Amino acid sequence: MKVFDSSAVLAVLFDEPGAALAIRWLEDDDALISSVNQAEVFAKLLDRGLSEADITAIAQQLPLQVVPFSAQQARTAASLRPATRALGLSLGDRCCLALASEQPGAQVVTADRPWVGLAGFDIALIR
Repeated sequence: MKVFDSSAVLAVLFDEPGAALAIRWLEDDDALISSVNQAEVFAKLLDRGLSEADITAIAQQLPLQVVPFSAQQARTAASLRPATRALGLSLGDRCCLALASEQPGAQVVTADRPWVGLAGFDIALIR
């Protein structure tokens, strides 16, 4: 099971370094993304000038299961703040980690190096 951070999805969409590795992991058919991180991806696509219709088409093509953000995930994301604050992790980052914490054995796929070494998480860097 892989839980994707928005940074890894954006690397794929913008053909950034690490995209090939992220694509391989997306093809495993067990990729999840939090609805919060999906919103981050959509916002970046809007920033690049894509239309909502284009974004909808892209979302339908990505082999990601979108998991709605829950009240329990909100509590988990908040509880991660002290451990991740010094690393500069955002609310969206912590939402990704909260989803991963609910998936036994999940690997978190990200392009963000500060995540490496977070206690209790299996972090997979794409670059």
